[in-house]
This record gives sequence, C-alpha cells and structure tokens, in this order.
Amino acid sequence: MVVGVLRIELILYSPQNLKEKRGVIRKILDRCRGRFPVSCAETGLQDLWQRSEMGFAVVHGEEAPIQAIFARVEEEIARTGVAEVSARQTEFLHF
Repeated sequence: MVVGVLRIELILYSPQNLKEKRGVIRKILDRCRGRFPVSCAETGLQDLWQRSEMGFAVVHGEEAPIQAIFARVEEEIARTGVAEVSARQTEFLHF
C-alpha cells in the first residue's frame, strides 16, 4: 500500500478579502474532490487572502498512478484560471 501526499501552495488572482478567498478555495477543492479520487483540504496560509496551501492525499497499490492523479489535479487547478501553483511537494509513504 502506498499513500501519496501532495502539498501545493497557490497564488490566488481574484480574491480581495478572506471571504472571497474562501469561495475560491471551496470551488477548487470541490472540483478536485468531484473529478479525482483524492482527499483534500486547505492546510495553511488561511490568514492570507491571496495565498493558500492545499493538501491532497491518495491511497493506491503503486506510486505511478498516484503521480498521474497529482499531475491531473495540478492541471485542473491551472485550468480554473483563478490560481497559480507557486510551490509543490510530493511525499510517498510505503506500508
């Protein structure tokens, strides 16, 4: 069993306050949950209205499918046009 963890930092283009940021983040997370077999949440930078940190987790038998899912998640975030990935970190835990 392999657990893949992806941490992404985003620069958000449109929010002008924290309330607008929450709406943008909710839209991105809901979209990723609906399209991919991932668990995800905003994990940091909650007090900054133009930055966000998100965490994604996937469990699978091998690393390669997890890497493919994470690549598609990043593409989906870029496709929304409301954020840019400024940093990413991937970790795999083997059990």
